[in-house]
Amino acid sequence: MTDIVAMQSAEPVIFGVVKIVWKDGFAGIVDLRPLLGKGEMFAFLRVNPERFDDLKLEDHGHKIFWLDDEGDEIDFGSESLRQRAERQAGLLHLAS
Repeated sequence: MTDIVAMQSAEPVIFGVVKIVWKDGFAGIVDLRPLLGKGEMFAFLRVNPERFDDLKLEDHGHKIFWLDDEGDEIDFGSESLRQRAERQAGLLHLAS
């Protein structure tokens, strides 16, 4: 089992896209738009895209989250975001 690297910072770039820096120094841009475009749990973000800017980083850096209209956390974990960032960076590298 590998250790999960915590995030140091996370900030919205545009709707659905987050810039993240992990505590080991890796930085990446994560495009969440394909996920946010489907599923009822993300409807509150699609209806009010400006709410994407309400992104919060959990105190220990293990997840980012938003609070929906009922006050429930809608979150993404550090490990899955890191995998997505690395995969998307690889795709960008192949395209150039």
